[in-house]
Amino acid sequence: MRVAIAGAGLAGLSCAKYLTDAGHTPIVLESRDVLGGLVAAWKDSDGDWYETGLHAFFGAYPNMLQLLKELDIEDRLQWKEHTLIFNQPDQPGTLSRFDVPDIPSPFNVIASILRNKDMLTWEQKIRFAIGLLPAVVRGQKYVEDMDKYSFLEWLKRQGVDERVTSDVFIAACKALTFINPDEVSATILLTALNRFLQERYGSKIAFLDGSPTERLCSPIVDYITERGGEVRLNTPLKEILLNADGTVKAYLIRGLNGSEDEVFTADVYVSAMSVDPMKVMLPKPWKQMEFFKKLEGLEGVPVINLHLWFDRKLTEIDHLLFSRSPLLSVYADMSNTCREYANPNRSMLELVLAPAKDWIAKSDEEIVAATIAELEKLFPDHFGGDNPATLLKSHVVKTPRSVYKATPGRQQYRPAQVTPIANFYLAGSYTMQRYLGSMEGAVLSGKLTAQAISEALPVANSSNLQTLTRPPATNAATA
Repeated sequence: MRVAIAGAGLAGLSCAKYLTDAGHTPIVLESRDVLGGLVAAWKDSDGDWYETGLHAFFGAYPNMLQLLKELDIEDRLQWKEHTLIFNQPDQPGTLSRFDVPDIPSPFNVIASILRNKDMLTWEQKIRFAIGLLPAVVRGQKYVEDMDKYSFLEWLKRQGVDERVTSDVFIAACKALTFINPDEVSATILLTALNRFLQERYGSKIAFLDGSPTERLCSPIVDYITERGGEVRLNTPLKEILLNADGTVKAYLIRGLNGSEDEVFTADVYVSAMSVDPMKVMLPKPWKQMEFFKKLEGLEGVPVINLHLWFDRKLTEIDHLLFSRSPLLSVYADMSNTCREYANPNRSMLELVLAPAKDWIAKSDEEIVAATIAELEKLFPDHFGGDNPATLLKSHVVKTPRSVYKATPGRQQYRPAQVTPIANFYLAGSYTMQRYLGSMEGAVLSGKLTAQAISEALPVANSSNLQTLTRPPATNAATA
């Protein structure tokens, strides 16, 4: 079966990969001239990469890890020490660590919390542990039911001290969802915490050894094309054309540079676009259907990613850091964490500015200036005195609509991959799957979409359908 997939982000590419495994022929249609969607990256005139986001891979990403294994590129993940590192705003230049020992879960994470003496008192640790018990004992059903509360509201209901929020979870919420604990659904953070507590290496972090476009997306494209599929860039979807019965007749592709529009036909159609462009692209007859009306309850959250090159080394830390800054979420010195970006003499900091709603319309110069002011607090030894660090160049990447904004009550609006339209499916981390809007969620959604298509339209004598249902590997320590 020919399957037309609109969007070459991780959801669209993973969907195409698993469709080829099942014997189908996917054709991925990407509007831009770059692969990756929300993980896209570009090279500047100096040959330096800059990315849409700071992409950290967790051990609790089983579907992503399985995909890398199937592509035989597991070695491209550079696993870091099993620890979480936080800046100390009250002690500029100092760090607090949650070192996770190599013992079975959940005792490893519990031990890391108990051994940290910088950020939480014993009373706070005990209250937080007691508060988490219902989520651990009562499982995912309880976690899903908590979608009616923000994470801050949930913490208060458990009697957890507000300082736990300010010390730990503001940073965690901004890192995972780009919004604060008083905005984010409790379900999202509890889901992540469950994974960290239940999987031995769930909170272990890795970085890709180069740009996501080259080191992750391109191998998926090679896999697809070697098996008869196709990936087309610069192929923007203009309209979804319908048959008289409301099913998809074709994708109308906008002609570029004076060329005519193209009517692209297939047996099955998939939207792997983010939720905001998907809502714009909906045909009028579909907008009256309850399934698609629910999409109005979802919208993307704005995100800003910065890349700053300096004339010296600001840090030797080879890891992700939680800034605990009112402006910044997480950051890393990519000259330490990423093999392709390595530089022994100079730092290239990649930072996420979140929440970004008040900054997305500001100039790049304003954003960089505000970020440097925060860095002066994080690295006082390098920005004070007579010889402060010099910014050599910068890139600011704005994404006005990124992953869906995971506020309370959003779970009910997340659609299934199977739609009421017989030959039309959805993929994307905003669709209903067990993970939040993330790389893992995108890969899993694409996998689920491919599985749904293969179950509805099986290929005769396909020996590869088991690929879609094989349990994923979860042990990040072997990577």
